[in-house]
Amino acid sequence: MNFSGSIDFQPKIISALKNYSFDRFKSDLVAGIVVGIVALPLAIAFGIASGVSPTVGLITAIIGGFLVSALGGCSVQIGGPTGAFIVIVYNIIASYGLEGLAIATLMAGLILVLLGLFHLGTVIKFIPYPIVVGFTAGIALTIFSTQMNDFFGLGLKGVPSEFIPKWGMYLSNISNINLPTLIVGLVSLAIIIVTPKISKRLPGALISIILVTATVALISPFFPEFAVETIGDRFGNLPTDIPEPHGFELNMATINLLLPSAFTIAILGAIESLLSATVADGVTGSRTNSNTELIGQGIANIIVPMFGGIPVTGAIARTMTNITNGGRTPVAGIIHAVVLLLIFLFLMPLINMVPMACLAAVLIMVSYNMSGWRTVRAIFHNPKSDISVLVVTFILTVIFDLTIAIEIGLLLAIILFLRRVMENTQIRAYGEQIDIADGTETTMHEVLNLSKGVSVYEIDGPFFFGVATKFDEMMRSTIHTKPKVRIIRMRKVPFIDSTGVHNLEILIRSSLQENIHVVLSGVNENVHSVLLHAGIDDLIGADHICDHITKAVEMANRIADNDAR
Repeated sequence: MNFSGSIDFQPKIISALKNYSFDRFKSDLVAGIVVGIVALPLAIAFGIASGVSPTVGLITAIIGGFLVSALGGCSVQIGGPTGAFIVIVYNIIASYGLEGLAIATLMAGLILVLLGLFHLGTVIKFIPYPIVVGFTAGIALTIFSTQMNDFFGLGLKGVPSEFIPKWGMYLSNISNINLPTLIVGLVSLAIIIVTPKISKRLPGALISIILVTATVALISPFFPEFAVETIGDRFGNLPTDIPEPHGFELNMATINLLLPSAFTIAILGAIESLLSATVADGVTGSRTNSNTELIGQGIANIIVPMFGGIPVTGAIARTMTNITNGGRTPVAGIIHAVVLLLIFLFLMPLINMVPMACLAAVLIMVSYNMSGWRTVRAIFHNPKSDISVLVVTFILTVIFDLTIAIEIGLLLAIILFLRRVMENTQIRAYGEQIDIADGTETTMHEVLNLSKGVSVYEIDGPFFFGVATKFDEMMRSTIHTKPKVRIIRMRKVPFIDSTGVHNLEILIRSSLQENIHVVLSGVNENVHSVLLHAGIDDLIGADHICDHITKAVEMANRIADNDAR
């Protein structure tokens, strides 16, 4: 993590085009066309599931996909709307409307740009895995729940956004299942599942949509009772014009209201895009610039809402499709956006004919793939702390809200991490002798004798607020007789925070009041610098801060022996 230095913004497309060849373009062209075709049903489905029209989903994939490829730090990343955002986008629209969503997305884009400018790209990768798995599984279950109305053809209006009331309404209206709609949904789902078994290169979602839409369109005129609701029935004729960009009215009240949602979008987008880039790097052997990727994602999320779009991030499934089909530079991602643009301009009337049950089947399959149930099962063999973080994050995501889930999940993970650090930080006391090599791998031992009245306390680990309290408690519990000199050995203290310095200062002052000398030993440069800024050297004397235990014991023994005379 670096808060200073030059701006780390180096889009991959610049280096990719330096030695670009026609053969590479052919590979990128094929990959871009395939990914564009695969992205089409997903963009439409994610748009509808998020509470906006299919047009908005496509516009997001076109503009966002282009910007992520043109400005990002990953050579093969494909950007667009993803399933992870469905829950948070739907909730924002329900609470604040489309204008609120646009403002929250723009603010999230600014947050992502700042994360990249402050070189925090690598830090995002260290968010605990159980949290990522927990809210991803929670999102998957939530997406699955939102599709039951269209999959079964229940025809319900005003379905609650909350998980439990939603299922309560479903169960109380189970008798309203529309058989033709259910058949369309089941057939669509079967095609999606079977297609990869025939060929992994075939886009199951697109083939399902084409076959089922064509079949329904041919059968409906002859069997009116088999008619099912389509995109056109719900949304009317979809426009084929890219909307003109527009601005927003920002004020502090709006910013304060939408900041938590914007933070959630930013963190979720950062995690998903960097996770996708990491997976891609493992397959292609390339190296993603995390900071550039965050800046690129941020710019995309600043611009997309100006055209009415929803949040954008890297999509793992589409990125892997790009890699599998030969895409190796950002040109493939740009071609994918161009393919979607051509479809948007010339084929939108055909999209009106797609049954809603077919799109529900696509999203049910997406939710299954997102659930990561095998990973969840594996984590249940991990320590209980990991399990608790996963379960809490999952429950909060499903029952309450994704924003709350991420915030509390991160807080719980931090608390558990601090507890582990405290448990692993050891504080030992020595009274008569001390072995210099104790706690190291060396076989050379040198034992130092301690004069009467000299006590040594060794801290093994970071001296932060939790350990500072633990050290203070140990000091109080181990002091039976009043010593003349206290040596605090800090050779294994990598850093010390303000609470540690404060507790150390209190210990020194109380010791001096009791005429007890304090000597610090093995202080590294970083810790020494902090102590100097805190004025500890003035309190105990600069010569009482030693770089090695031998010097500290020699000084302490001399002080104790002089006091004994």
